Amino acid sequence: MNLTNSPAIGGSPPVGPAAPENGPPPAPGRLLPRAAGLLAALLLLLVVLTVSIAVGARAVSPQEVWQGLTDNGSDTYTVVHGMRLPRTLLGLLAGTALGVAGALMQALTRNPLADPGLLGINAGASAAVVSAIAFLGVTTFAGYVWFAFAGAAVVSVLVYAVGGGRGATPARLALAGTAVNAALFSFVNAVVLLDSAALERMRFWTVGSLASAETRTVTALAPFVVAGLLLALVLGRPLNALTLGDDAARALGARPERTRAAVIVAVTLLCGAATAACGPLVFVGLMVPHLVRALTGPDQRWMLPYCAVLAPVVLLGADVLGRVLARPSELQVGVVTAVVGGPFFLYFVRRRKVATA
Repeated sequence: MNLTNSPAIGGSPPVGPAAPENGPPPAPGRLLPRAAGLLAALLLLLVVLTVSIAVGARAVSPQEVWQGLTDNGSDTYTVVHGMRLPRTLLGLLAGTALGVAGALMQALTRNPLADPGLLGINAGASAAVVSAIAFLGVTTFAGYVWFAFAGAAVVSVLVYAVGGGRGATPARLALAGTAVNAALFSFVNAVVLLDSAALERMRFWTVGSLASAETRTVTALAPFVVAGLLLALVLGRPLNALTLGDDAARALGARPERTRAAVIVAVTLLCGAATAACGPLVFVGLMVPHLVRALTGPDQRWMLPYCAVLAPVVLLGADVLGRVLARPSELQVGVVTAVVGGPFFLYFVRRRKVATA
């Protein structure tokens, strides 16, 4: 695939007659395979959810999983409802949030190497949570989720302002986000190094983990992820227009400034919630949109639902792999996604380099 001619990474948009508002509807011949593929992805997610509940320090058969879910008198009820189910639901919500946020970021910046951390939103949430833990003694999700959102929101506004405000361009936003991201993660590392007690409290959170999942964490996280997801799905059509450039988007009836602001709000909701609950998980938001794009093409109306389904498959699959490889202990999911995502990132950079040579 030749990436140099794609408007998503700086090429010129195709010249020709204006398309209907925000692009033409997909042809019937492509609609059915995409719908069938989404159904298959949902079935795959169901399988992974079952495996995530069944796999752990103690193996649980599918029959025992069902009994644990439905019969409060069964031997596995406490294991399933107290540990496995909250962890699986947390992975489902966090994976959905990170995958959709990654797709939004790549569409917004027209940069195929973008991820949810590119605008510094993850770094803002991390810096705020680390400050709450180190300086205020906050230790629960319900306590520091608001710090995460405050940090993500402040950084979003800062990056948007530094990037040019209403006249912001993808390149300016990316440069501003990179600078803020580096500064804030330097702050996080300084706090961790200077405060050994904070380091002990944050060591699992900073690496990215689902191990501390609780029912109250899931219930607190869900509204923010649902709100961010609904907003993201509404943005599919205007994002399609925005990939053609601002002038073409306006000609198609889209409003680029409003679309960018809405995308930043959606990413703030999604990344703030996921980062507060699980820590700064990496590579999920980078990998999944590329995997999905190979299945659906660049149409955001299909990419976003696919990412919402397949990202938790990747995250929960990495979590299950970490539990299997290190039994009876476990590898944190952030470690597994980094180990798997690093080679993927290098492969894609190399593939893009060859394609643009």
